[in-house]
Amino acid sequence: MSLRHGLLGLLAEGPASGYDLLKSFELSLANVWPATQSQLYTELNKLAGSGLIEVVAEGARGRKEYGITESGLAELRHWMTEVPPQQVHRSDMLLRVFFLSQITGEGARSYLRHLGEVAAKGLEELESMREFVDSGTENLSVYGRLALEYGLRLHRTQVEWAQWAEEQIR
Repeated sequence: MSLRHGLLGLLAEGPASGYDLLKSFELSLANVWPATQSQLYTELNKLAGSGLIEVVAEGARGRKEYGITESGLAELRHWMTEVPPQQVHRSDMLLRVFFLSQITGEGARSYLRHLGEVAAKGLEELESMREFVDSGTENLSVYGRLALEYGLRLHRTQVEWAQWAEEQIR
């Protein structure tokens, strides 16, 4: 995924200002693809420059509302259906696991315990979003629920794995 496609996906739901898009990212997409304000506005300019989005309204203080163009919708659909998702093949965390024998047993257990705590904290943060996501009926809530469930299950598995791994070193 790229920020480009995240913005196109949000704009496919309806026109929005840069501020609105940033808030949408913070409430939903930040868990799968975080973006800073400067990255978002830079990408909006690139998308507009390439004809994938257009300014559909302008307001006070230079506020612009963007809408997706037919070309932008075609690009989004092409990316979704024809471009294989990139799989992450590198994990700094698991690389360290391979070399835990290089530190003390307690150090290794502490590292694994920390991984479990981080996963548990992530799980807690995702759980706090459940009510918000479940309350909506628009597309982003419906399909956001699927993404949220993936995150919840992944974090639960990470917590269980870390506890199991720590026991293996005892």
